[in-house]
Amino acid sequence: MNKIKKNKKWMILSHSLIIAIIIAAYVLLIVGSYFWKDEHWYQVLNPFVEFPTEKTAAEYVLEMLVRIVSLSFLVITITHIMRLLLRIIGLKCKRGKALASLLSSFAKYLGAIILIFAILGTLGVNTTVLLASAGILSLIVGLGAQPLIEDIFAGIFIVFEHSFEIGDIIIVDGFRGTVKEMGIRTTKIEDAGGDIKVINNSDIRTLINMTSKLSTAICDVSISYFDDIERVEKVLNENLKKIKEKYKSIVNGPTYVGVQSLSDSGVVLRIIAECNEMLRYQVQRDINREIKIIFDQNNITIPFPQIVIHETKENKD
Repeated sequence: MNKIKKNKKWMILSHSLIIAIIIAAYVLLIVGSYFWKDEHWYQVLNPFVEFPTEKTAAEYVLEMLVRIVSLSFLVITITHIMRLLLRIIGLKCKRGKALASLLSSFAKYLGAIILIFAILGTLGVNTTVLLASAGILSLIVGLGAQPLIEDIFAGIFIVFEHSFEIGDIIIVDGFRGTVKEMGIRTTKIEDAGGDIKVINNSDIRTLINMTSKLSTAICDVSISYFDDIERVEKVLNENLKKIKEKYKSIVNGPTYVGVQSLSDSGVVLRIIAECNEMLRYQVQRDINREIKIIFDQNNITIPFPQIVIHETKENKD
């Protein structure tokens, strides 16, 4: 967990450094208007001033490409700043990671749309007419894009209903994993093996959030039918407190709750402990280890399946 947090901090720091350099370049470009405002190269490079080159000029294509690159850097920089700020807010706010991730995804798509219209405007396209046409086009496309709209609204409802947050462990359609990212259309869940499942937000109709409360680690251990169960229970009650003192990952317990079942080879006893969902399986392993040590120290037998073979002898005449 600490390694993941360090990687996130380094990633944010590197992004911040790159963005700071780009911002400094644009500030220099804006301030430079007092010194180079009459320079032709400055007017081409600065996306905040009117493009100076006529379409009939020989260098029009090359300088237009330079202007488009400069404009792209501007929009991408602003988009990255917004997404970085949202990511920082998400790391600081305990219950705002999902909203920050959703807004970050929205900012990415919004930045792409703004960049397209800005480039078209630079090329001389009448974007006002284009926007008016887009209204009619969106009505036509909207009829065939209902699944996309469902995904967007489902994502919004998930965020505002606090169904889950980034970092929560959830189960969706039998797939158990940690929520890694939430966008305006999909949610990414990573299981313990590192496999990532991408689910459309509208397909998340029923889920189990394992992180909203403490989880229960369940350990079933068998003893022999020949062991005195009252003595075993006394040994367990005397030693379970020591397990909690040893393992800080256990919040409540471990607690002996009784005989779970009478199996073919032994008496099954159940021990439970409350812990964080992310540590549940490790807590089960730790308790199993300690129970084995306790049983060995107190000569309590853990049975295992055995096969008894009876051999018949044939009578020899």
